[in-house]
Amino acid sequence: MKNYGFVKCAIANFNGKIGNPAENAKKIKAQILTAEERHAKILVFPELCLTGYTCQDLFETTHLMEECMTQINQIRKFTLTKSILVLIGAPLNVNDDMYNCAIAIKHGKILGVVPKRFIPNYKEFYEARWFSHTSLTEIELFGKKIPFGNLIFSSISGYRLGVEICEDLWAPIPPSSELALAGANILANLSASNELVGKNEYRKQLVKSQSASTISAYLYTSAGFSESTADLVFGGSGYAYENGKELAHLERFEITDQMEIFDVDVEYLTNERRRNKTFADSKHSIDLKKYRIIPVEEINLQSSYAEPDNNSVEDGFVLTRKIDPHPFIPNIMNESGGNVCKEILSIQSTALARRLYSIGCKTVTIGVSGGLDSTLALLVCYEAFLKLNLETSGIIGITMPGFGTTNRTYNNSLKLCEELGTTLKVIPIKDVCTQSFKDLEHDPSVHDITYENVQARARTSILMNMANKMGGILVGTGDLSELMLGWCTYNGDHMSMYNVNCSIPKTLVKYLIEWYARFGGEHESLNNILLDIIDTPISPELLPSDGTKIVQKTESTVGPYELIDFFIYYWLRNGFDGRKTVFLAKHAFKNKYDEGHLISYYNDFIKRAFNNQFKRNCVPDGPKVGSISVSPRGDLRMPSDASFVSWQI
Repeated sequence: MKNYGFVKCAIANFNGKIGNPAENAKKIKAQILTAEERHAKILVFPELCLTGYTCQDLFETTHLMEECMTQINQIRKFTLTKSILVLIGAPLNVNDDMYNCAIAIKHGKILGVVPKRFIPNYKEFYEARWFSHTSLTEIELFGKKIPFGNLIFSSISGYRLGVEICEDLWAPIPPSSELALAGANILANLSASNELVGKNEYRKQLVKSQSASTISAYLYTSAGFSESTADLVFGGSGYAYENGKELAHLERFEITDQMEIFDVDVEYLTNERRRNKTFADSKHSIDLKKYRIIPVEEINLQSSYAEPDNNSVEDGFVLTRKIDPHPFIPNIMNESGGNVCKEILSIQSTALARRLYSIGCKTVTIGVSGGLDSTLALLVCYEAFLKLNLETSGIIGITMPGFGTTNRTYNNSLKLCEELGTTLKVIPIKDVCTQSFKDLEHDPSVHDITYENVQARARTSILMNMANKMGGILVGTGDLSELMLGWCTYNGDHMSMYNVNCSIPKTLVKYLIEWYARFGGEHESLNNILLDIIDTPISPELLPSDGTKIVQKTESTVGPYELIDFFIYYWLRNGFDGRKTVFLAKHAFKNKYDEGHLISYYNDFIKRAFNNQFKRNCVPDGPKVGSISVSPRGDLRMPSDASFVSWQI
């Protein structure tokens, strides 16, 4: 069973008993069994969960320490037939010193022990009364030498686990920062953090930020209801973040036992670190030699990591995390999504305004087709002119009806320019194209690539020449999805003087227009036009039509744009291979597409992406809006002659 780089992890807490390791061990075993049944590979419990964090001077009693050792051994034996790695919090008495520890147990073995590095000694948290610092690198437990201190637990399944305890995260330079630089891609924090008004949000942001800055999965779980409330209340908070994105959380103030199981994508984290040179350069600031790698034994390796069948990506691995089928699209109906849409449009319009300002230009020319891309670009021009306090009449919107133009798109382009107060010019291209067919000795009844590209280049020539005539620049409208597919005519719609849509994928173009119609526009008539444009099938309108029906639909040729953008995100942004990308697509789109179609669409996408790099190597300037851009000047440096064959499934 191939795991596609995913590691199933769990965070848990439980309603235990203070100073009763035997009862707490029963709870721990029960949750180990549950996590094992749900195929988790790592299970993290809170700080000092075996005894309770609030034992105070009971930590100094022989009875508690002896009972604690007994139960650690019982838990160890319980895991003998289990494949899960368990992290439990417990006090350990070593050479007459007490340490607050995280104990890593798997397959009946204690793999290692990590002591708390920063011992709080202030106000309510006076742990220094009972616990010590240490420089030990090895201790003896149950007659065996056990690694102790700076440890990273490394598994053949791809994860490298680093551990810190509660206060460690609050340090100016947390141990987890160094652990990450030393190779740990999953960081666990066994904590006992009390509740105060406003503290939870700060704590949550701390975990989120640490996950993002270390490009890791950070698993945090804290003591809860079972702790003493003599002076403090413990809410049992728990969070799991992957590179700053939440994977799961535990509910605070719950009386019952809790566990959340989720998938961590260590391949994604590895790829992120590989491309982040700041992360790599930071490794020089620490002593990597002080961290020891502890191998994590795996069982049934052959069956667990067998190669998948060449004709299928189905392999039995159960993915529990939600995969967004539209990774580029924010939820425009909530405040966060609306802010994202507004920010994107602001980036685009500010970029264009800066270009116009730098060259002292007060006019732009733009082709307006009544389709999605040109509509978004026109809105960007409109917003840029408002920023510069320029008359919107300086936006020269040109619609150029051809052989395939329909009444719907033509009328929408006219209405759109009118509503935005731009200068409208209608320049038909049939005559100039007919002359080109004659010059090329091309039969106009043959609707091939020549027939289509003559029209595309005729339009670009008109737009370029009009820009010169009006003393302005031509604003391009092509989007990221079209650039990846090469779905543009070289030196036709492929070219402009500044392209404001160059890093906007097609699915996002649609939602930005919808957001503008619902929340950004001021006039109902404009909004109705925008909503109708959204509902219009995507088409270059280059094949003959009677004007009432769109006969050429782009997605019938290149595939659904929602799949193309999904492939772009996971192949280009995350660096995943085809099998993993299709595996994720199956989960994201459920039963909407069968596996055979997904593979076919993906193989066509890869072929187009590779074969059309030459077009992307000479694209005009344009603003980078999100994390993906195909500009050859900054983001995508790819040979035009690379072979796509081995990249296909």
